[in-house]
Amino acid sequence: MVTLRHELSVRTRITLLAGAVMAALCLVVCVFILMGAHDRAMDDRTDSILRAELHVARHISRNQLPAVLPDHGIAALQVVDARGDLVAANMRMIGQPRMASFAPPDDSLRTDRIVCTVPGLGKSCVIVVAIRVAGAGGDWIVYGADPVVPWYIGPSVVLTLLAGSALLICATAIGAYRTVSKTLDPVDDIVAELAEITSTDLGRRVPVPDHHDEIRKLAETANLTLERLEAAVEQQRRFASDASHDLRSPITAIRTQLEAAMLHPDEADWTAMAQALLASLDRLEAIVVDLLVLARLDAGAQCDGDRVDLRELVRSELERRAPKARVVTDLGPEAIVDGDRLQLGRLLTNLLDNAARHADSTVAISVRRKGEEAVLEVNDDGPGISPDQREFVFQRFTRLDAARSKDMGGTGLGLAIAREIAERHGGSLTIEDSEKGARFVLKIPVAPADQAP
Repeated sequence: MVTLRHELSVRTRITLLAGAVMAALCLVVCVFILMGAHDRAMDDRTDSILRAELHVARHISRNQLPAVLPDHGIAALQVVDARGDLVAANMRMIGQPRMASFAPPDDSLRTDRIVCTVPGLGKSCVIVVAIRVAGAGGDWIVYGADPVVPWYIGPSVVLTLLAGSALLICATAIGAYRTVSKTLDPVDDIVAELAEITSTDLGRRVPVPDHHDEIRKLAETANLTLERLEAAVEQQRRFASDASHDLRSPITAIRTQLEAAMLHPDEADWTAMAQALLASLDRLEAIVVDLLVLARLDAGAQCDGDRVDLRELVRSELERRAPKARVVTDLGPEAIVDGDRLQLGRLLTNLLDNAARHADSTVAISVRRKGEEAVLEVNDDGPGISPDQREFVFQRFTRLDAARSKDMGGTGLGLAIAREIAERHGGSLTIEDSEKGARFVLKIPVAPADQAP
């Protein structure tokens, strides 16, 4: 049953639900209608018996009671005199004993009961009404009886209620199906469009309905998702293209050098050849390492919850580095942040490597705390980066046309990795104005005071 329900469409489920709710409502209404109509029919049946008995009472009061009474439209009539003798009855009850032994109480002229054992009337239950009438010798009792009204009142009533309920249920089901279908038509269009979209045509978008409802929000969300997917796929394509180019370059250089040496092995300088090959392999290794770092970052690698003092991070990094340019430091008060020490170290290394490659003579490093942020700046005195290129350099495998792009030691991934690490730590990495060279500014929220070491 559960499996069948899960296999039904939304239209069918809602149609069945609407039909079931209407059926339950019709059932409740029909029950109330039958109860009310049954009570009314019983009252009418009792009134009919009472009217017939009043006709008989009139004959008693005039002393003109016939032995055989007319039916007056009811099943049974009997008259018992003051001595308790049965003195008159309708044709059906001639020769039958008294239909009832009860009589109205002394303070009442009428009483009625439902009796199911009346001789001459079969085994069906009847309404017996007894009235007290003044006659010769005392009070006489007139009994009248008629079959009780069945719970369904009559076939015509049942058929009418069933027909009306069936019409209401059908109308509700059809209305629900059409309403749901009209509502879900845009969803079908969205599903059809999404089914046709492939990786080669991500520029397509699903249709957006005119109505400002949940379906429109679904379409807009789907289009936003497609936009992000298109951007991600395009980024991956560019990344794959750039990566293949950058990996091919050192491999091609190695192959060319080896082929040239193999053509004239006696004339080749194998020591120089080995050094050139090692340089190409170093570059190839650096590209592969950076690609692995980016892959881990893209996969959402978790950051360790270390507490890192950016001042100590700068000092330890400078102590282990072989100086390629003069380094000037300005390390202010402690600037402790929550993050991954290894990732933040990689970020600083990439900034320092970039600055050292492009500095004319000096690299300046400063650390300070500004409000609730720790700020680290790396500034070189090289040719700098024009404002319109400052975001471009953070893209993967970026190569500028200016003098800074003559980057023989870089992989084109260092700054992209640095920004990715900064953002994963809730911070930012930007290039800001400086008197000379490029000034990289890292901002990361400081650790709360109760977590500081």
